[in-house]
Amino acid sequence: MPTLSKNKNSSAGLLADSAAAERRLREAEERFREAIEELQRRQRTAANGDHPSCDHDADVSCVANAIGNLCQSFLLSYGVRVGVGILLRAFKLARGQSYSSLLDLKQLVSEKDLIVREEACRIGLLFGGFTGSYHALRCLLRKTRKKETPVNAILAGSIAGLSILALDDSNRRRTLALYLLARVAQCAYNSAKSKNKFHLWGSHWRHGDSLLFSLACAQVMYAFVMRPESLPKSYQDFIQKMGPVAAPVYKAVRENCRGGPVDVASISAYLYSRGKFNNLKLEEFPSIIPCSVIHPDTNSCLAHNAKAASTTFRKTFPLYFSLTFVPSVVLHLRKFMDTPAHTCWLALKGAVQSTSFLSAFVGIFQGVICMHRKIASKDHKLVYWVAGALAALSVLLEKKPLRSELALYVLPRAGQSLWYILVNRQLLPDVKNVEVALFCACMGGIMYYLEFEPDTMAPFLMGLIRRFLACRISNPGPSSNRTASYTYLHTLDAMKTPKLQDHQEVETSTPKQYNLESIPGL
Repeated sequence: MPTLSKNKNSSAGLLADSAAAERRLREAEERFREAIEELQRRQRTAANGDHPSCDHDADVSCVANAIGNLCQSFLLSYGVRVGVGILLRAFKLARGQSYSSLLDLKQLVSEKDLIVREEACRIGLLFGGFTGSYHALRCLLRKTRKKETPVNAILAGSIAGLSILALDDSNRRRTLALYLLARVAQCAYNSAKSKNKFHLWGSHWRHGDSLLFSLACAQVMYAFVMRPESLPKSYQDFIQKMGPVAAPVYKAVRENCRGGPVDVASISAYLYSRGKFNNLKLEEFPSIIPCSVIHPDTNSCLAHNAKAASTTFRKTFPLYFSLTFVPSVVLHLRKFMDTPAHTCWLALKGAVQSTSFLSAFVGIFQGVICMHRKIASKDHKLVYWVAGALAALSVLLEKKPLRSELALYVLPRAGQSLWYILVNRQLLPDVKNVEVALFCACMGGIMYYLEFEPDTMAPFLMGLIRRFLACRISNPGPSSNRTASYTYLHTLDAMKTPKLQDHQEVETSTPKQYNLESIPGL
């Protein structure tokens, strides 16, 4: 026993010495890193005088670099939008069992059936215009201010954000601005948390992202039923198309919850079209809209909800597959050429998983509404808020890295709805083009965090910006003016954080979810 105790003490001492040695090694590496960075700064200052060197290659002019990035981002974004449109058109032709028309270019890519040219050009101008102007402004600020500071990135990003004017729809501009506002808030919070300055209660919860998604969906679904005018028209159409309940029924539910008269003529016309007019008794002031009006095709609520989920799956699978497969091919063409079968399998797997999530969302939402009508005799608008929150739990079917992305995607919709309600009640001023100013300010913050605090940014957003917007900033290619200290510094980074880089590559290589309702005509 004394020998065993002595061995344990000896092992503990060795572990402590090893930990102390590793700590001293990390401190030495950090001091060495700072010395190398200072040496590089002095070398650049000596070579360029008081002007800091640009990030692009020395043999490429600033104008040529900006134009090259503009063209590259324009072609990438244009190609993704057109590719998604063509693949969706192919699914539509295949669904109509017109397989021979898949080989007919007139039917596959005709201007009459594939209206994506203007939309693709506007998206290309948004991404390409921002990239080109951002690179040009960065070079200009380096030469005029004669120093490289975070102010340069913020100013360049804010001014380049005016490219949002390429989109002519103010609702879409507002949606993008609110989405970026949520992203900037995420980066700011991560930065403060990493510096032990601030953190939210419950931020360590395993399913905190699912809770945020649930709260955002509750507001969105409440707004869809009770205040549909507070949501963008494209988003209303998307939700309406995915759901099994007709628009006249939602209107009757809304009027009933507000205590007003129900439009009996509209409901009667709808039920007559479904062949159920003679079987129901309609009232102008009902206590609640019964299930027989919500789903007149079947008397079974369970069968109705199951059919709603399966129908949603069939509707959305082509869309999700297009939104996962096309970006994988366009953005990672070399990887697709090396392993086409693996890329197709990942796209198929991601599409099935995402479609299952959305189908379950629709089924649960309708199930909660039917259950309320089984146990209550009076309707209330809060029911639809709760139904949206419970239906959002279907996000647990999605991959863990995508849950926070979905939460931050839906959160701006909830914020936009709240914005509209506050402006409508004159609690906030209605300022024209305020979404443009917000977008510019948010892009300035995003570019700051991208260049100076990239660890605070989500891997999905970082990978997307690097590929579309600022790929030559965050991934500088080899240049002839790189010194030996530069090479050693990056070798030291690779030795220090190989696991983190591998983890980020895995996350950024997975199929991404893109804006669904922004595609017109779906």
